[in-house]
Amino acid sequence: MRDLKIAVLFLILASSCKLNEDKNKHKEPVFVNHVDPFIGTGGHGHTYPGVTVPFGMVQLSPDNGISAWDWCSGYHYSDSVIVGFSHLHLSGTGIGDLADILLMPVSKKIDLTVNPASRDEVPYKSSFSHAKEKASPGYYQVFLSDSKVTAELTANQRTAYHKYTFSKGEPQAVILDLGYAINWDKAVKTAVSIEDKHTVSGYRYSTGWAKNQKVFFVAKFSKPISEYFLADNHKAVDGIASEGEKTSAQFFFDTENTEELLVKVAVSSVSIANAKDNLDSDDFDFDSVKKEAINSWNTSLGKIEVETPIDSLKTIFYTAMYHAQVAPVTYSDKNGQYRREDDSIITAKNYTAYSTLSLWDTFRAENPLLTLLAPDKVSDIVNSMLAYYETRKILPVWTLSANETNTMTGYHSIPVIVDAYLKGIKGFNAQKAYEAMKATMMQNERGLNFYKQFGYIPYNLLDESVTITLEYAYDDWCVAQMAKALGKEDDYNYFLNRSKAYQYLFDSKTGFMRGKSEDGKSWNEPFDPKHSNHREHTDYTEGNAWQHSWFVPHNVDDFIKLHGSDAIFTKRLEKLFTESSEITGNNISADISGLIGQYAHGNEPSHHIAYLFNKAGKPWRTQYWVRHILDTQYNTTPDGLSGNEDCGQMSAWYIFSSLGFYPMNPASGEYEIGSPIFEKATITLEGGKTFVIEAENVSAANFYIQSATLNGKPFNQTTISHKQITQGGILHFVMGPKPNENWGLTIKNKK
Repeated sequence: MRDLKIAVLFLILASSCKLNEDKNKHKEPVFVNHVDPFIGTGGHGHTYPGVTVPFGMVQLSPDNGISAWDWCSGYHYSDSVIVGFSHLHLSGTGIGDLADILLMPVSKKIDLTVNPASRDEVPYKSSFSHAKEKASPGYYQVFLSDSKVTAELTANQRTAYHKYTFSKGEPQAVILDLGYAINWDKAVKTAVSIEDKHTVSGYRYSTGWAKNQKVFFVAKFSKPISEYFLADNHKAVDGIASEGEKTSAQFFFDTENTEELLVKVAVSSVSIANAKDNLDSDDFDFDSVKKEAINSWNTSLGKIEVETPIDSLKTIFYTAMYHAQVAPVTYSDKNGQYRREDDSIITAKNYTAYSTLSLWDTFRAENPLLTLLAPDKVSDIVNSMLAYYETRKILPVWTLSANETNTMTGYHSIPVIVDAYLKGIKGFNAQKAYEAMKATMMQNERGLNFYKQFGYIPYNLLDESVTITLEYAYDDWCVAQMAKALGKEDDYNYFLNRSKAYQYLFDSKTGFMRGKSEDGKSWNEPFDPKHSNHREHTDYTEGNAWQHSWFVPHNVDDFIKLHGSDAIFTKRLEKLFTESSEITGNNISADISGLIGQYAHGNEPSHHIAYLFNKAGKPWRTQYWVRHILDTQYNTTPDGLSGNEDCGQMSAWYIFSSLGFYPMNPASGEYEIGSPIFEKATITLEGGKTFVIEAENVSAANFYIQSATLNGKPFNQTTISHKQITQGGILHFVMGPKPNENWGLTIKNKK
């Protein structure tokens, strides 16, 4: 009988182990565990470690209180001071703004009549240690050493949540500083009003990178306000409201019952009433909101599942997936309303309006990535740009809080729209979109008058003439493709002809694109291809001739002919990566970073270049250099990005390239094959289809493609179409340590 009991017990234990084993086998992957939001917060990455949800309206994050280039996001990993937590932030930009509506928990009375001359004089600041700081998608925590308060942050789409845990017996108070500003930003009019014991509201008008930014807010506290102090321009104010250029307040709360104080905050570009409508109506269930935020991120991150035994590669990849879905940001309120630059209020009908459109950066890979990850967001982004066109009658360049910043060159809303349309993304008016593109490229602003007159922009008439000409030529090609798709043959021929503008600027003697005078003959002299002069008296934007002479993604075959032959072209291309990394000049652009020779991965104009070898008969050199860039320009430290993240572009390059393909010509509907680094990657597409990339034998040494199949059939080409990917299937590579110089060559290149 005893033996029978033992046998039964053994069977029960064995079954239990088997059940647990099966549960573990079918356990959903927790993608958020592979994300490190501190990557990019050091060096020149300019990312923030705080909380948001995918494309969320609020970005709640700590601010160090320093105005400097590497603090564009408000935070830099080298710092050890926090002045507060504000609700709007920029991810990886090269210009600083936002950091609106700052809250800071404190455990003593603060003298708000003090006007600090520097961050060191801010009376409510606190030191902190990275040892007592945590960040993950949807959650941030830090211990504020001076006030001995643990601050925790989370958010959903339109509401930010704070949870402050004070030391037992210590005073509990919160500072609200609406005059706080960093970098380009400056408050011009602010107000705060105490509505009841639990609620404060107000607004902050500011000028900076966005010249007309208006943010309305409402904040609710979990405890009643027991005492308060209001100030305007550092002078005490009586009553329950304050209005002026720089208003601030301190609110005190009862210390009995609990050491925890919770705050939830919502914002709006329209009104306090809309901010209240955006505010969650539920209670202060911080943990529930945190869980929802984490689940939201897990779903978004899980749209691509990669398999590799190397944990660091997963960390880099999923952090890139995280950063690629932080921006653009939701701008319209729950009721669809949002404020335009001219102060008119518009209602987004059947779409969500987005802002923070860093188009000079993101048209290259971030926006094409969204056509795979979030096609529904793509149509909303297009509609947001078309709504902007209704105001300005020109498509946007770089919008922040619906303001046109006119930052950077070209009109790269155009390739974003064309890419979406040619990939079959619906939900916007194609005829209206074409009207907007044509009108934009036919107007006379930003050098287009010279471009139309000469066929290129003469260097003596406009700075950055080479970069602007090359980018307008590409935009023209994109307009031509849309015209062709819509049956507008005359427009197609017109814009296609104009897209050859690069031919005017190519100097066959040096192999570089160079500034040309309005006489159509003489070059800008003296010429040094390594010379950089940041944004003034220069022919190139944030770079030099080495970096900007390769931007002809729409007609690479003709570009190669200008060089003379595949051999000459690839020799010069190879030299780009092997030339010395010296940059000359007295005003060198800080954006020239991540140098491999003269190739600068830290800035976007270089991002397509390694894939050009594919077009000139040497795809194994694309494979070599892409893998080299993947290995050297990204890591798991705070300094893990080689340049500004730029609203997802730096990360989108990594995502595409690590999978094994990249949109070298973003609006072509085709991707160039590179060198996959994962054993297996599965992209979940709309409708439940999957596209799988397998890399047999891949390793640090085995990065050359030996052979490939697509759905079991031989695949011997260096491009794959968006249509082939979205149909689903399996792309299988066999990798090896030496190049197969016959794989991927076209008939042309085999001759």
